[in-house]
Amino acid sequence: MPPPSPAGNPPASTLIDQRIADLGDWRGPVLARMRQLIHEAAPGVVEEWKWMGTPVWSLGGILCTGESYKAAVKLTFLKGASLPDPCRLFNASLDGNARRAIDIHKGQEVDANAFQALIRAAVALNTAQQTTARKPARAR
Repeated sequence: MPPPSPAGNPPASTLIDQRIADLGDWRGPVLARMRQLIHEAAPGVVEEWKWMGTPVWSLGGILCTGESYKAAVKLTFLKGASLPDPCRLFNASLDGNARRAIDIHKGQEVDANAFQALIRAAVALNTAQQTTARKPARAR
């Protein structure tokens, strides 16, 4: 079991486990499956618990969040507008300049390979942005 957070709260992974269990319907297994796909696609991903109960997955920056609503499980990619989505998984939050989301409804299947490709692209984008930010200015 991961150590407790500095504030003495349970670790994020424990809170996410509890959220999945508490959902008590089709949303729990869906969120659990998407979580597993994230971990498979991005070894070393960090789980966080933010914004009053939102699971967040980060690696070099936030990759996506996992929200659960009555009619959908929503995976929101904070930099989704910058990611290639050839399989057109993004079906929500399409109007903004940054975010894109995948709403998963009861009985809907998400293409695992396409989803993992989005996760890997998000990791690559975060890593590239970190590298760019760390490069020193060229001397003239």
